Amino acid sequence: MIRRLALFDLDNTLLAGDSDKAWGEFLISKHLVDEDTYRAQNNGFYQHYLEGVLDIHAYVKFTLSPILDYNKQQRNSLLGEFIKEEALPMILGKGKQLVERHRNAGDCCVIITATNAFITEPIAEQFKVDQLLATDLEIVNDRFTGNITGIPCYREGKLERLEQWLGLNKYLALDNSIFFSDSINDIPLLEKVAEAVAVDPDEELLQASKEKGWQIISLRN
Repeated sequence: MIRRLALFDLDNTLLAGDSDKAWGEFLISKHLVDEDTYRAQNNGFYQHYLEGVLDIHAYVKFTLSPILDYNKQQRNSLLGEFIKEEALPMILGKGKQLVERHRNAGDCCVIITATNAFITEPIAEQFKVDQLLATDLEIVNDRFTGNITGIPCYREGKLERLEQWLGLNKYLALDNSIFFSDSINDIPLLEKVAEAVAVDPDEELLQASKEKGWQIISLRN
């Protein structure tokens, strides 16, 4: 049986904010980095993301640099604090309801995000989706190296990662899919799905959505 594919961006779509940027603020709050220097760099990377010019490899190295010496147990302990203190409060109630409606309709629900899998796996679990596609991280000797493994799940890479995954799932296809996103960075995938939905879109995506006749919705209260 062919199932409809329901795709959801995460940051600023299902979440009221950006989990990657929040991770940086969390590290500052735990005094693991120099506040002024790290915040300035974090904000700079985020601005590059908004402008669609982010060097995702450099950004991943930056976000992981404070915990490269951590083993899995140490990483997961810190991550648990982040999820409880920062990530869970960012989850939009209407976002959870949206995913739930698609689950109840029998759709295959996938969160697809540029943010790394370390941060997003426990967040995705809150939405009970079938699959998470995120930027994967290299681990050597139980430590993050700061490098990405495989194709970064960002811009054109998000489409490539999805197509790779669909190659292993013959009952799913882009011509029977819907994608919810807030960001102009997701234009490559939005243009390929059967139905594109802009969710509280940035200015560029708002304009593109109006020009292309895409649905525009809000999940904010």
